[in-house]
Amino acid sequence: MDPSSVIRVAVRIERRCRPNRWEDWTFAIDDVLVDAGQYGEQPRLLRDDGRTALFLHPGLEVALHRDEGEGYYLNLTSGAPAWFVMWRHDGAEVPRAVPERVTLSYNEAGRLLDAQERVDNLPLPPAVRDWLQAYTDANYRPEPRERKRPASFRRPQERY
Repeated sequence: MDPSSVIRVAVRIERRCRPNRWEDWTFAIDDVLVDAGQYGEQPRLLRDDGRTALFLHPGLEVALHRDEGEGYYLNLTSGAPAWFVMWRHDGAEVPRAVPERVTLSYNEAGRLLDAQERVDNLPLPPAVRDWLQAYTDANYRPEPRERKRPASFRRPQERY
């Protein structure tokens, strides 16, 4: 992976027609691919069989910022490091999901969810996880946390 703090990605999104009797359409992030320019610049339809369609959205940037270090650390130590993809409907009669942002920060994904945005996640491939780990190791140090004893473990005269 490039040692810089920015990579480009392409997002594949699947659309399903009438997945159940209550919904006309559902969307799922199919994959996030590192984009070295091989996917072009324009979003495009890859396939559509009438029931499912697969769209490719290339050219999204994932930039790492020092002030998001804690979010990267939390993502890496979660047990399942992930891409976080924020997407929206385009509002058409036959809707398409359009990815707006891709991040690796657990905190940024949480802020987007708090703002009522749609955010899906997918597992990080090992090369991207290693790239994120190298950046986080170089730019973030978790603050040591002092463990407080619960009041119930203290002597009565120490509680107040």
